Amino acid sequence: MDKQDLAILEQIQRDASLSAGELAEKVGISKSACWRRVQRLTEDGVIKSRVAILDPEKINLSLTVYISIRTNEHNDKWANKFQQVTQKIAGVLEVHRMSGDLDYLVKAVVADMKGYDDLYKQLIKADLFDVSSSFVMETMKQTTELPLDRL
Repeated sequence: MDKQDLAILEQIQRDASLSAGELAEKVGISKSACWRRVQRLTEDGVIKSRVAILDPEKINLSLTVYISIRTNEHNDKWANKFQQVTQKIAGVLEVHRMSGDLDYLVKAVVADMKGYDDLYKQLIKADLFDVSSSFVMETMKQTTELPLDRL
C-alpha cells in the first residue's frame, strides 16, 4: 500500500459518495488509475463496503444502549445460538465477545424504553446468565474513520 492508496482510503472514509473522478482529483491521479486502485482495495478486502451513515434521531432510533452479557455457557452450541438470536434482532448494531469479566458486549439502537424492552425480550431467548444495560446520555465523539498512520 502506497501514499496514493492511503489518500484514497482517507478520502472515501470521509465521503464514500465521491465519484471516481472526484476521488481521483482529490488524490492527484488519473480517474482510471484511481478506479483500478479502489477495485484492488475492494478485492483485497481493505474496503469492506461503502455505506450511507444515517442519523438515528431522524429515523426514530434515538436511544443507544450498550448491553453487557455474562453467560454460564462457554461452548460452541451456546455461542452459535447467541449469534443466531442477535443476528435476527433489528437494532443490534454490534456484538463483541470480550475478555475479562464480561463475556459479550452488544450495541443497539431503539426508539425508547419500550423498544429496549422488546429488544431485551428477544435477546434473552439465548438463555443469558446476567444482563446489564447502559444507556447513552450524550455522544461526545463518534466516527467511522479508522486511523491510517499505522500503515
